[in-house]
Amino acid sequence: MLIGCPREIKNREYRVGLTPESAKELVRHGHEVWVETGAGLGIGADDGQYREAGARIVDGSAPIFAECEMVVKVKEPQAAERAQLREGQILYTYLHLAPDPEQTAELVKSGVTAIAYETVTGPGGTLPLLKPMSQVAGRMSIQAGATALEKENGGRGVLLGGVPGVMPGVVIVIGGGVVGFNAAQMAVGLGADVTVLDNNPDTLEKLGIHFESRAKTRFSNQANIASAICAADLVIGAVLVPGAAAPKLVTRDMLQCMKPGAVLVDVAIDQGGCFETSHPTTHDNPTFVVDGIVHYCVANMPGAVARTSTYALNNVTLPRALKIADLGWKEAMRLDPHLAEGLNVHAGRVTYPAVAQELGYDLLPVEQALA
Repeated sequence: MLIGCPREIKNREYRVGLTPESAKELVRHGHEVWVETGAGLGIGADDGQYREAGARIVDGSAPIFAECEMVVKVKEPQAAERAQLREGQILYTYLHLAPDPEQTAELVKSGVTAIAYETVTGPGGTLPLLKPMSQVAGRMSIQAGATALEKENGGRGVLLGGVPGVMPGVVIVIGGGVVGFNAAQMAVGLGADVTVLDNNPDTLEKLGIHFESRAKTRFSNQANIASAICAADLVIGAVLVPGAAAPKLVTRDMLQCMKPGAVLVDVAIDQGGCFETSHPTTHDNPTFVVDGIVHYCVANMPGAVARTSTYALNNVTLPRALKIADLGWKEAMRLDPHLAEGLNVHAGRVTYPAVAQELGYDLLPVEQALA
């Protein structure tokens, strides 16, 4: 199979779909790999390293979109990239379609076969291709929130860990999954006063066992969220409904009780955000203020630590890329139902139920797409 890896063009996105090591593995399996010149510079990988791995370096993304059978990326294709996608081509990347009707419509129109990292499943309903970026984003959310809390950045001027004789900052984490767990772990490590809310009793029990007295747990409902954020210096939104738009758990009215200069970090912004007042921001201009509350809503947080993120991502995306390339996407999905969960769009139809329901498309069941 001819596999292409273009340079990411989203604002401040330094990650890359394939590391030189991943390219080498694909070549070892007998595939041809094209990499756009400069695609790996954000992770410290130059064109020479890709050439040594057996990849061909091409100028610009046009040859990749025009000729490659599978395009491997990190972030959802931008408008200029979507215009180049073609019928029968495989797109393998993060998509987050439910809150993005424009992207969905253009992928449907293109006829591309789009496989979304974030909906590929694992045993027990896990999301193995989303997990490493959730780990990164969860940990980064505390760093970002701590910086936004600094007075010069519009925050309350609170040090999360406090100092002897001064109380630590109060951190509220809404959602106890991978993002929430990693956020709590970082906040606890800094010495903050941490509470995690979740609506799954089993999750709360696991968090309680892990953190013991270092973090508190609380059942997540509207009343408990409202009372918790009133005391917060930093709130982390870490909820996820796989493949669907995130629920709006914090309304604008709830902000009225919060301390001026408190910070909201919406890690769910890729899926539309879990705060009513959120909208996507970039690393160039990461925050905005609503009703005196600082919002940090960068949609590609892990891109700021591109090397760590890219290698963590490739650890989980490469094995599936090899299956797709070695067997073809249909046979790979027939043999691996978890991979089949990643199919979101095929031949002008939406194939993922939550996306079809959210955006009003007639669903093409995956079984029919594979027939």
